[in-house]
Amino acid sequence: MIRILLVDDQRLVRAGIRGILDDEDDLHVVAEAADGQAALSACRELKPDVVLMDIRMPVMDGLEAARRITADEELAAVKVVMLTTFDLDEYVYGALRAGATGFLVKDTEPAELLQAVRVAVRGDALISPSVTRRLIAEFAGRPDGPREPDPRLDVLTTREREVMRLIAAGRTNDEIAAQLVVSPLTAKTHVSRIMAKLGARDRSQVVVMAYEYRMVSPGRPAD
Repeated sequence: MIRILLVDDQRLVRAGIRGILDDEDDLHVVAEAADGQAALSACRELKPDVVLMDIRMPVMDGLEAARRITADEELAAVKVVMLTTFDLDEYVYGALRAGATGFLVKDTEPAELLQAVRVAVRGDALISPSVTRRLIAEFAGRPDGPREPDPRLDVLTTREREVMRLIAAGRTNDEIAAQLVVSPLTAKTHVSRIMAKLGARDRSQVVVMAYEYRMVSPGRPAD
């Protein structure tokens, strides 16, 4: 059973999303919160598998709450998926930088919402390859990025760097396996080792690192 914390300052929105989630046998909303501070408290108490969280909220916004959740070692297993009515690029990039596993707009189809929750638990990316390339390439060139190459990347093998570039291009494990002519299990192992070596919580953070540390040049495809 996937345990979910639902966070939104609008009660009707929470009710609608909860109805979709609780209809599924493998999903259960364990609690609701109306602001980021309440979400943080509930997260520490309940340790849900996934937090579905709005960005614009009173008291503490979703991005700050996401940063605090992902920075807490006791909540390392908690995945954060941001929800918003605004699909502005700044919010998407901010959510990823805050440590969120992914980003969804509230008018997404119910089936996509359900899939997003399940994918988040696996630690996979929740943003399509085309959006990933466009977003990170555009915002890596802003004043707060890209950074100089990080010494942590020195621990990666040549193959792992190649896989990391493919992750940055939004490739799934199966697509990486097909392109490198290896088994899906081998591709998954490479991805897991990259995340472990870089201390990344999930694939989304690997994507951000790839662009911020210039493994992929902003403005052109990562593949």
